[in-house]
Amino acid sequence: MPHYSGPLLTQPIADALQAARAAGAQTWAGSLDLGRTNADAVLKADAWVWRDQRYPYPASLKDRTIYYWDGEDYAAVSRYAGSLIKLVPTQWGTPTFEIDGIKMLVSAQISPIDDAQRKVALVEPRGKTVLDTCGGLGYFAACCLQAGAARIQSFEKNESVLWLRTLNPWSPDPDAPASGGRLQLAHADVSVAIAGIADASVDALLHDPPRFGIAGELYSQRFYDHLARVLRRGGRLFHYTGSPNKLTSGRDVPREVAKRLEKAGFKTQLALDGVLATKR
Repeated sequence: MPHYSGPLLTQPIADALQAARAAGAQTWAGSLDLGRTNADAVLKADAWVWRDQRYPYPASLKDRTIYYWDGEDYAAVSRYAGSLIKLVPTQWGTPTFEIDGIKMLVSAQISPIDDAQRKVALVEPRGKTVLDTCGGLGYFAACCLQAGAARIQSFEKNESVLWLRTLNPWSPDPDAPASGGRLQLAHADVSVAIAGIADASVDALLHDPPRFGIAGELYSQRFYDHLARVLRRGGRLFHYTGSPNKLTSGRDVPREVAKRLEKAGFKTQLALDGVLATKR
């Protein structure tokens, strides 16, 4: 699916464009791709110009919403397909996303891409074949590419999330020259697809599943046994669990995960907001 290359607007950016025009400025300098780059937009009376394309000034935009140009108007980067899935701006530039209002990535204290980078570093991906089980917006894959991974095999089950990726400039494009053919992204359910991955064919694993109540199969002993099967001896796995409140949930999810991984053949330790495991 081709990636979008037009402008991305938020309410503060739209307000800044309007304010600059009202002040009589000829240009506005800033980012129109969620902080990936900075460039000048040329301000005209009835339109603004960016990358040699003219765009009308936007009407009132909603807060906490990202907009793209669909060829006729500014449209929110969200869609409903059984669940409302939405790309959401953050103070860091790098967006997070929500499913039915539930934030899917850390963003309050750290940029989602910086958070992904520190987790990816735990599996030391340089020169390795990495399995990225639940690709999401692709931040794990982006960090693996940057860190010099030889190959990343990524799966994403949700078609709407894949659509968000095509509009998010922080999501890696498998077909872009920068990816160098190292990223393979499949629209598939990894809980099913993993049966087709060869034994000991993966050097490192990144597992960032939805919460247990939504995708219990990705926390099952059967799935963890498959993770152990495809990972070579000595290979590392980072499993995101989050930090659910034990007092309200009545469960210690990280330790439950660690126990199942140990049964599958891993040595485990709690790390960041998840479990770091090494194949015995």
